[in-house]
Amino acid sequence: MLDIAEQLHRWAGQGRDFAVATVVAVGGSAPRSPGAALAVDGAGTVVGSVSGGCVEGAVYELATEALSTGESVVERFGYSEDDAFAVGLTCGGVIDILITPVRADARDRAVVAAALAAAAAGEAVAVARVADGPAGLLGRALLVRQDGTSEGSLGGHPALDRTAAAETLALLAAGRTGTAVIGAEGSRCGRPVTLLVESSVPPPRMIVFGAVDFAAALVRAGKFLGHHVTVCDARPVFATADRFPGADEVVVEWPHRYLGATATDARTVLCVLTHDAKFDVPLLEVALRLPVAYVGAMGSRRTHEQRLGRLREAGLTERELAALRSPIGLDLGARTPEETALSIAAEIVAVRHGGTGAPLTATRTPIHRAGRTRRRAGSMA
Repeated sequence: MLDIAEQLHRWAGQGRDFAVATVVAVGGSAPRSPGAALAVDGAGTVVGSVSGGCVEGAVYELATEALSTGESVVERFGYSEDDAFAVGLTCGGVIDILITPVRADARDRAVVAAALAAAAAGEAVAVARVADGPAGLLGRALLVRQDGTSEGSLGGHPALDRTAAAETLALLAAGRTGTAVIGAEGSRCGRPVTLLVESSVPPPRMIVFGAVDFAAALVRAGKFLGHHVTVCDARPVFATADRFPGADEVVVEWPHRYLGATATDARTVLCVLTHDAKFDVPLLEVALRLPVAYVGAMGSRRTHEQRLGRLREAGLTERELAALRSPIGLDLGARTPEETALSIAAEIVAVRHGGTGAPLTATRTPIHRAGRTRRRAGSMA
């Protein structure tokens, strides 16, 4: 539900009753990922989506019923070739959906409202809800903030909240939404309890080095993918807000100095478009030693080989060099800045989700890959 936090935050502030249907788990070629949500208020207004249209009508009815009864439910939707009129996914996948009423008299309304407010304000926050477990716990919510503090309770054994908070904090730190299976008495003890953990974190950073025409197109692609985009160049005549109106910020600084001083994390994307050794070699010395999601550098294959030689002389190991995506982007035959930006964006998405970059007609891998979002208490997965 945090993916539609802004709308739901407004509803909560207006005192509306509503029910939220959230994708808990998917199997096969399902259209939406865990965390995708649809909400219905008491007047029948709908926001969000859980399936791209396949089962929205049935989910709407379940949400309306949950608003009436005040009870949470979990429903599974799949595809049946035996019944052409059955409600299901035409893509052949399976989705489990948790429907939770958030009424004025709901015991967890304050917790849900606090989570929606934090997510709408751009804070790093996660909310865990029971998607399967002992009677009476279904739908119960626990809010966990980045500093480890929590609000609310899942009910049941006192150790359940402590274990759930730890698992939720781990997923929040990774910026991931998914499920965690723990014991009703904490850790692995007692009946298994499945938690749906939704994380809401600030947008991942994309830092584009080199204020060139390709950068302008890549800024637009990065914003489209949901990144907070920074353009950095040492040349003030080129690095201006007027040239990059879509960027969140434009920085005039030597690239390696800026990268060494700015905040990055495991979701950060670094795109080096300078293709000038005096800029990109010292920059890549820093970039390839950071735990970021992606490092790509523009240049011809000859430039790439020369760059590798200079980086080896600078002391980078073969393992560090293996992280460099150069020449940057997928082979789309791109020529224009816009086409080149598309090829870079496509490679970033492929790296993020483990895609091959090959045409789907030439592969037999699942179209929608399942992310590594399921964890068990005490595991390192």
